[in-house]
Parts: sequence; structure tokens; C-alpha cells
Amino acid sequence: MSDRTIILHYHLFKNAGTSFDGILKRNFPGKWVAQEFTGGDNSAAVKDWIKANPDAVAFSSHTATGPVPNIPGVRVISALFLRDPVARIRSAYAFERRQAVTRADDRMGVALAAKSTFAGYVRGRLDVPGDRQCRNFHCVRLAGFVQRIAPELQRATEALNVLSFVGEVERFGASLQRFATLVSPVWPGFDPGLVHLNRSGPDDDIQVDPLLDRLLAENNALDYEILRRARATVWAA
Repeated sequence: MSDRTIILHYHLFKNAGTSFDGILKRNFPGKWVAQEFTGGDNSAAVKDWIKANPDAVAFSSHTATGPVPNIPGVRVISALFLRDPVARIRSAYAFERRQAVTRADDRMGVALAAKSTFAGYVRGRLDVPGDRQCRNFHCVRLAGFVQRIAPELQRATEALNVLSFVGEVERFGASLQRFATLVSPVWPGFDPGLVHLNRSGPDDDIQVDPLLDRLLAENNALDYEILRRARATVWAA
């Protein structure tokens, strides 16, 4: 039996994670914490982080990887959001262009967005070995939750059922209601009221040509398949 229940939010870049964190902060004032990690599998460090913060209820990280920590006496409610992959890439580009304008930032994505059109940004990131920002981003992140030898898509699909909660940005309000139902036995007063933070602004001026459309579709086919499977199974009810 668990003596403690916590929420572990895997905050995927440009997947409404800042808004979800805002809801967690509002529901658990003073008990929301965030931290970033380095390396490949950092799940052991994530486990230590949770143990080192016994009073915290909600944990959030952009860089925490699976598998979900197994801690005796602690129930971990793991959560993340998926999004239409091309919409996420467009939002990432708009956000990183804004970062380049508003403050000094030499991260690769920001530097590339500052000097490139959307097409140049996409092609530039696809040319970087191992960079998954514009290539099946969700698939590689989800696959890390299932650590066994199997194709990446298979592991990513299994992760949909390993995680306690998988929401969808395009159905953010409905996803929050599902999350509130999930946690209500522990926190019956959990308020899923909408909070919208860190929006990248309109991206209507981003031009996408047929060749780029095809390039994005080809490089995100696994992410679209994951989204299809999530809609058909995890969110079907």
C-alpha cells in the first residue's frame, strides 16, 4: 500500500506542458517542483529527486526520461501530453524565433530559428544526426518508458498503457477532465480549470510548401501512428 502519491509530469516541449504545470501549481501551492536532467536514461536521478523532496506533490521536468520510477511506498501518477506532430514543430519554431528576439540564447534550435525560414529550420534540424525535434519526437520519448529490445514504435505504443495519463493538446479541456477524474480518489478537490501559459503566438505566417509537407509527413509518420493509436484506444472511452 502506498503511503504517498505524487504526480510526475513529463513536460514535452511545446505540448501545453506549461499550462498543465500552471494547473498543478494552483492545486498544490508550494508543493510543485521542477528540475532538468542530463544524459540518456536518467530515471535513477528522477527517482532520487522524488525521494529528496518528501513534501512535494507535483514534479515536472522537460528532460526526465522513462521508465517511470518504482519507489516503495510511493504511488507515481505519471502524465504527459501528445500533440499533432507538425503543429508541435510549427509551435517550436515560432517559440524559438521569439526567444532569439527577446533575449540572448545560443541554443542550437534558437540560433537556427533566428536565421531560418520554417523550411530552413525543419531541414536544418533533420540534418543534425540524432536530433529528434522534427523527426518522430513523441515516438522516441515514449519508447524510453519501455526498456526492452523491440522496435521503437512498438515500445512507444506500449508506453501509452504504461503511463498513468496521456492527454492530447488538441483536446486539452477534455483531457484535463479525464485527469481530474483519475486523481479525484486522492485529491477530490482537484480543479482542472483551464490555464493557458507560454503560448507561442500565431504562426499563420509560417509558409509550408508541398515538398515540405511531404518531408514533415515522412519524418513524423510514427508520431501520427502513435496519435492514431492513442485516439483509438487510450482515449476511445
